[in-house]
Amino acid sequence: MSKIQEHFLRYEFKYILDDARREDIEKELSYFMQLDPFVEQFENKKYLVRSLYFDDPAYSFYYEKTDGLMHRQKFRIRTYTTEYNENIPIMLELKGRYNNFVYKHRTSIEHSRENINDVFKLLSSLSNDDNPVSKQFIYDKYRKNIKPIMLIDYQRRAYQSKYDYEFRITFDGELYGTQTTELFPKDDLYRRKLIDGYTIMEVKFRKHVPPWFHRIMIKYQLNRTSISKYCTGMEATSLIENLDD
Repeated sequence: MSKIQEHFLRYEFKYILDDARREDIEKELSYFMQLDPFVEQFENKKYLVRSLYFDDPAYSFYYEKTDGLMHRQKFRIRTYTTEYNENIPIMLELKGRYNNFVYKHRTSIEHSRENINDVFKLLSSLSNDDNPVSKQFIYDKYRKNIKPIMLIDYQRRAYQSKYDYEFRITFDGELYGTQTTELFPKDDLYRRKLIDGYTIMEVKFRKHVPPWFHRIMIKYQLNRTSISKYCTGMEATSLIENLDD
């Protein structure tokens, strides 16, 4: 995989599309955008994204999102495969929102087959790391008692503008949520399909949306949504329902 970008600060707008609208919009994007180079190596022009999310015993990260807090953040471990090998990239990410901006900071994690499914062993090296993401994670681990709780998988097709490298659009489909504490669980008993038949389109930019995309938004009557893959997974696996009971 190409070099992993460690810091982001941008706007991210989300839209939910049925298959027909997704296909039509992707056709129109081809005039202005091209596939991300990383996607080109895959036969179906998609790649898997896997994220293991953390939360505290009160599910504060979930409720901060559903309550619409304008300043919030959460931790996750991210990789790009369902099969472990010692050469894959694995990152600890801190993703959050400050007012209308989305920010993301990440740091690479050293890993081995022996520690891959014991998350706190996997992250034990962070205690000696001077990285701000590592320091914040250690703080939240002990102060908030955060633990891994929800695994989210999906297939992503990513585009970048031919004219502005900071303008990107991703299409995320075939979403699944699994209640687990492991990055590579052997048991899929608690795996659930999410928003079946729909795709989440994310529009990502630093300064502005180009005029040509405004025309697409009007033509297809696109309405922004605040959907969270993590929250959708929590609801589909009844974790929130169990807490409320």
